[in-house]
Amino acid sequence: MPQYAILIYERELPGGAADIPPDVMEANLRAGEKIAAMGARVVHEQGLQPSATARTIRKGGVVTDGPFLETKEVIAGFFVVEAADLDQAIEIGRLLPIMDGAVEVRPLLAG
Repeated sequence: MPQYAILIYERELPGGAADIPPDVMEANLRAGEKIAAMGARVVHEQGLQPSATARTIRKGGVVTDGPFLETKEVIAGFFVVEAADLDQAIEIGRLLPIMDGAVEVRPLLAG
C-alpha cells in the first residue's frame, strides 16, 4: 500500500497541548480507530516540541534559531499512513480537527 505523510499545521498555543480544546483532543484520539475502519493504517504518529526548540540550517551551513517560516502556523505533528490511494489519504486528513491551521497530505517516495 502506498504511504502518505499527513502534516498538521497549527498556531502554537501558549500552554501547548494543555490548551487544546477538549473536543479537539478527543477527536484526535478517536482518529486512529476511524482510520483503521477505513482499511488504512497509521504507520507512525508524532507530535513535535514547540517551534522555539527548532533550528534551521540554511544554504552555506548557517544555523539559525527557530523555523523562521513566513507563516503563523507551524508543523504541530505528523502521521505516516498507508492508504489505498491519494483520495483515501485525503479523507484521513479530513478526519483531523483543525483549530486555525491546515492539514497537508503528501505522497511519500516509494522506498
